[in-house]
Amino acid sequence: AQRMFAALSEKGINIHTISTSEIKISVLIGAEYTELALRSLHSAYGLDVS
Repeated sequence: AQRMFAALSEKGINIHTISTSEIKISVLIGAEYTELALRSLHSAYGLDVS
């Protein structure tokens, strides 16, 4: 979770709501940050397509 929060924070993306369970974490962000958040999380977790 810390990696996710750090990646979003580095891009200035404010998390409005956090929901967790045993197997997942969900966050609510502003719609205007969707693409930036997705790209940031892909980079943070090494899922970039190069």
